[in-house]
Amino acid sequence: MANLTFYGAIEGVTGSCYLLNNGKSKILLDCGLFQGRREEEEANLKPLPFDINEIDAVVLSHAHLDHSGRLPLLVGQGLSCPIYMTYATRDLIEVLLKDAASLQQRDAEWENKRRRRSGKVEIEPLYNLNDVEDTLDLCKAINYHQKNIVAPGFEINYLDAGHILGSAIVEVYIEEQSAVKKLVFSGDLGNSQAALLQDPELVATADVLLLESTYGDRDHRPMDETLQEFEDVLEDASQNGGNILIPSFAVGRTQEILFRLGELYQKGKLRQQVVYLDSPMAIAVTEIYHRYQNIFNPEDRSAMGGSNNQQSLHKFLPVLRYSSSTAESMALNNIDSGAIFIAGSGMCNGGRIRHHLKHNLWRQKSHVIFVGFQAMGTPGRALVDGAKVFKIVGEEIAVKAKIHTMGGFSAHASQSQLIDWLGGFTDKKPQLFLVHGEENAKLTLQTALKSKGWNSTIPTLNQCIQF
Repeated sequence: MANLTFYGAIEGVTGSCYLLNNGKSKILLDCGLFQGRREEEEANLKPLPFDINEIDAVVLSHAHLDHSGRLPLLVGQGLSCPIYMTYATRDLIEVLLKDAASLQQRDAEWENKRRRRSGKVEIEPLYNLNDVEDTLDLCKAINYHQKNIVAPGFEINYLDAGHILGSAIVEVYIEEQSAVKKLVFSGDLGNSQAALLQDPELVATADVLLLESTYGDRDHRPMDETLQEFEDVLEDASQNGGNILIPSFAVGRTQEILFRLGELYQKGKLRQQVVYLDSPMAIAVTEIYHRYQNIFNPEDRSAMGGSNNQQSLHKFLPVLRYSSSTAESMALNNIDSGAIFIAGSGMCNGGRIRHHLKHNLWRQKSHVIFVGFQAMGTPGRALVDGAKVFKIVGEEIAVKAKIHTMGGFSAHASQSQLIDWLGGFTDKKPQLFLVHGEENAKLTLQTALKSKGWNSTIPTLNQCIQF
């Protein structure tokens, strides 16, 4: 019998990692970073719970670091097997993993300054740029809807998950003596109301299903209401002269927001005279997105001109400006009104957005718009939950700005969308496991699924199941 072991995204929404063993070979589904509180991120430093030398292939669902971010760690410790992904994911992880390695290096340098002063042993970064380059050499890009044998007894097929560019639902066909069993890993399913990408493709059959549950406890606000609120905030800020800060993830959310701003500009409803994308990584990712416009949904691709190049975005949103260098970013601190700043990180736990918060949070006329999930323990979650003070580099900043949360922009499927997606199964219901969600989200989704005739299991960390 085949078995599956749950090594990540079990006690929260990060660290996605699952090991499949069919008796002949072993494949790893994702290997992402644990993110959030310090104690959660310390899990990245723990010894890997499996033997790297026994892994025959890695199958990646998409590029987000909570799904891909530990791959260079594996490679640095000796992983040498192929790593499979879609073509767009291959382009995106080069940007994300190189940025992650740079951050690992920087954080280690800061920590070691403190350790040297106190006489403690210095630390090494989790991985470095050489590890990333070695990882990229192992990457094998494949198309959607193209079955590939990745290891003896394992064949995979990618379907479009509609979450970010290149994101995939993974179908794994497992050969067992005279039978073939099918495991489906949803990866992260997209929000069908979101812009640019296609809706998640439906799956009809499976023996085992791993289903994400990030928003298993709620539905998103309808997109038309979200867009109206977005427009209202922009209008309010234009009247009182305040800046708008949008902490945004470089992959997916940034491109969604740029598209929505472009829609408003084309309708003559964008009063702000300039939109700054203040993130080298987000700029690079945006360029990749527009090279792949062929996999956008037809309506939004047509709205942007239908060409696979960066110029189509600048024609769609002519007030867009890129801030690549540190000097360009610092110059933005002198702008006290009338601008929109889009910068990372999306949860405010690093990146250039923290400097914009420092210079704008204390202003009553400023607005901060959160457009993505804010994990427990992050600065972004604290602001959403009503924090009165924001701490940055030892300084306390009073929170006077208006804080807005627009869950309708989420790139994840909501509870209703998850249940609707399950409706695609036409054969017997698969053995269902809920992953990638905080405890309340999984429990709430489990109850909702029960009322729809679905029995589901919430696995525990390191649990191994046979099927």
